[in-house]
Amino acid sequence: MTGARTAIAVVLLTIVAAAAGVWAGMEAGGRHGHQHAAGFHDILHHELGLTPDQEERIASMEAKFALDRKDLEMRMRAANLELARALENERTYGAAAKTAISHFHEAMAALQELTILHVLEMRAVLTPEQAEHFDTTIRQALSADPP
Repeated sequence: MTGARTAIAVVLLTIVAAAAGVWAGMEAGGRHGHQHAAGFHDILHHELGLTPDQEERIASMEAKFALDRKDLEMRMRAANLELARALENERTYGAAAKTAISHFHEAMAALQELTILHVLEMRAVLTPEQAEHFDTTIRQALSADPP
């Protein structure tokens, strides 16, 4: 019986460690992403000298993006729950865990693509001078080292 208890304890610790690792990764990535987004947002709305028309058009784009982003973030959370259940049920890195990870990666890739399309959509309403400053900001954000 002691061997069975030890095995169960090891499996439970593995599940907790995996869940903690996924959570920590999302938190670190989320903070880093939000820091870039906040700085980017400040530059967009305070340094580019947007016209009222540009502000209105971009605000509409941002509202739609926020809804779509929330949906994809919910899909990533659902995939993490799927992974937790798979690890708990299979107690191994099996087919269900691999499927859950695939679901997470699909949602994450969709979010990255959505973000790039959103950035390009906003860029389209800028003047050439604004777009140049915007491009520099994007390049710096994408090439920055994580904190």
